[in-house]
Amino acid sequence: MGIDRDTATATAASEEFRPHRVVVLALDGLLPFELGIPHRIFGRPKDERGRPLYEVVTCSVRPPGPVETDADFTIHVARGPQALAEADTVIVPASYELGPVFEEGRLTGELAAALALIRPGTRLASICTGVYVLAAAGYLDGRPATTHWADAERFQRLFPKIEVDADVLFIDDGDVLTSAGVAAGIDLCLHMVRRDFGTAVANDVARRTVVPPHRDGGQAQYIQRPVPDPQVATTTAARAWALGRLHEPIQLRDMAAQEAMSVRTFTRRFREEVGVSPGQWLTRQRVERARQLLETSGLPIDQVAHEAGFGTAQSMRQHLQQALGVTPTAYRQTFRTGVRT
Repeated sequence: MGIDRDTATATAASEEFRPHRVVVLALDGLLPFELGIPHRIFGRPKDERGRPLYEVVTCSVRPPGPVETDADFTIHVARGPQALAEADTVIVPASYELGPVFEEGRLTGELAAALALIRPGTRLASICTGVYVLAAAGYLDGRPATTHWADAERFQRLFPKIEVDADVLFIDDGDVLTSAGVAAGIDLCLHMVRRDFGTAVANDVARRTVVPPHRDGGQAQYIQRPVPDPQVATTTAARAWALGRLHEPIQLRDMAAQEAMSVRTFTRRFREEVGVSPGQWLTRQRVERARQLLETSGLPIDQVAHEAGFGTAQSMRQHLQQALGVTPTAYRQTFRTGVRT
């Protein structure tokens, strides 16, 4: 008995199916949380027949064996660097023990030999400071990249050919993708699932992982900006005076009067001590006040805007969007304390 054409076509399609192979490079000093992100996100998606859309494996730069973590345990990695040659996507999580990579922007011989096994055209991605590995290998020269906001300045100095953006959660530059610190690796991996198999698949993974499918804004909303407190200052009284009146209109001449200075002298000394103009500083303090109220109070948005000195909700929305990359409502939903979610 022969096989009809439809059956033969279905059989051939089944035989041709191959999941996208994601290889995660485990380096000594790795962060276990970040190592687990690709396995969690890429390990969930399945097609309509229940077949995994990704195959996720972990490899080391050495033969199979133990790899040190930054925690009080080691992990056993069952695959050596040869796994990189079979990857469709290679992901490099952060590590705290990269030696010359961190210090000089130079790969060790062992790491260089492992990366040389990656086939041309393979998609590359990094989580947090894993970007140092991609940068040291030359994959990012002349391209945009991001990393944890606290490390961005140092990274830029070490790799001046790279266009570093410290405000975003991740950057997709086609065949090379980079993410900000720690949990931003989740955002990056969900983005790759969305790019590979569509929004519905990515949203399903997000729901099962109990994370938002897409986070608004960038890293700016997570940076603490304490009020400067110089050891020796000549504008301290003016700043203290202004902080007690953020809800009121504050003129530059009024701040200068608190120090018995001319506006010109006060502005010069203020910038010398604080690093920004009085107007910029005042806006930052109002943004911080708005953040505090959005996080800890149930005040209506209009009232928060008034208490922070923005006057109108529209003005506050514009300033928060510019400073943090999110709206007041989105910020409150993310950071409001005392609410079970």
